[in-house]
Amino acid sequence: MDRFESPGSAAPKLAALAASAALAVLSLTAPALAQSGAPIKIGVIAEATSVAGSSIPQAAQLAADEINAKGGVNGRKIQIISYDNHSSAAESVRAFQRAATEDHVNAVIASYISEVVLALEPWTGRLKTVMVTPGAASDVITQNIAKDYDHLKYTFHGYLTSTSLAEQVCDAAKDLLVKDLHMKTAVVMSEDAAWTTPLDAEYLKCLPQIGLKVVDHIRFSPDTTDFTPIFNKIEGEKPDVIVTGISHVGTQPTVQWKQQEVPIPMLGVSSQATNSSFWNDTNGATEGVLYQAVSGPGVAVTPKTLPFVAAFQKRFGNLPSYCGYTAYDEVYYIADAIKRAGSDDPDKLVAALEKTDWVGTIGRIQFKGKDTPNPHALKVGGSTIPGLMLQWQNGKQVNVWPANLANGKLKFPPFIKVGAAE
Repeated sequence: MDRFESPGSAAPKLAALAASAALAVLSLTAPALAQSGAPIKIGVIAEATSVAGSSIPQAAQLAADEINAKGGVNGRKIQIISYDNHSSAAESVRAFQRAATEDHVNAVIASYISEVVLALEPWTGRLKTVMVTPGAASDVITQNIAKDYDHLKYTFHGYLTSTSLAEQVCDAAKDLLVKDLHMKTAVVMSEDAAWTTPLDAEYLKCLPQIGLKVVDHIRFSPDTTDFTPIFNKIEGEKPDVIVTGISHVGTQPTVQWKQQEVPIPMLGVSSQATNSSFWNDTNGATEGVLYQAVSGPGVAVTPKTLPFVAAFQKRFGNLPSYCGYTAYDEVYYIADAIKRAGSDDPDKLVAALEKTDWVGTIGRIQFKGKDTPNPHALKVGGSTIPGLMLQWQNGKQVNVWPANLANGKLKFPPFIKVGAAE
């Protein structure tokens, strides 16, 4: 789904980091920062009317308002300038150009769609404007930076790469499905999109490693409206689980999975399922669906997670999607980086962001170095971002993995056939 402190000062515990980071950003007394009083402008280019993307501008505005209420950055207020890209790469490019050349933003938070971010990436270098994505996943985004660092260093990957997502899904499946339910076979079912190419490649590698033989690999067009033939084919292969990679088409396959009463559980990445509206969007068909996430309601990943969820729900009446958490965090650590850089200069901002060590709502945010295969990708696992596996149960999103952060146990609807748990 990215947060930092000042370089070299990371404390060993998340609680201590969160406290010090909050003070660092919200007091913001660095004398080096220009006291011009001009606002710090952050452009937000997002799919504002989509299920997952709607949380992006909302969460960004919430973060800005919180920072401004504490005095801003050395007295400078954060100003969010939002652009609805209508899920269009072309509209996103036009919005980015406007943000940089007309609205003179200091940074941009852009999109949960990989194709959009890939279209914007060259423009970050042309216009020397920092961009952080709150939700796109394609590994190609950061691989491009490795190939042309000097021009593309302005792009930061504020969410997990597809490969990291797949690895977290496999880790969860090993514990929940192989160890506890003795599952042995899987079908990979993903939409045909830029972000699922590396996702599926890693699925095909890591699922057999944890003991799940992949008996079929299905990639379907995002324009698919009838999933009946796909589910019929899968049922005929009798796998123990369907491992998913779906983002733009989550509602339709979920509804038809329930209508057809496919007796095979679905686990994996389902971006729309992260949004609290997904239960109503599917009329409850999502009951039992398991999905990877970086945060979730009722899960205290860090001391900042639950306060953010409560504030978001109070203001907007619903819970944030996965990219709401990341967008919220990104406003904070962009503000912190500007404070640490002591300047609005984009190259100095890049250098400051690279040193980010910030505890946000999804974990401890640090970026991989420029000499790695994926520069500016988030570090994952260990003391950084743990990742979760949530399940829809009775209208609620319940975290079932990892055990130390779980607030419930696996529970499937009656039509799902699984082995007895130990």
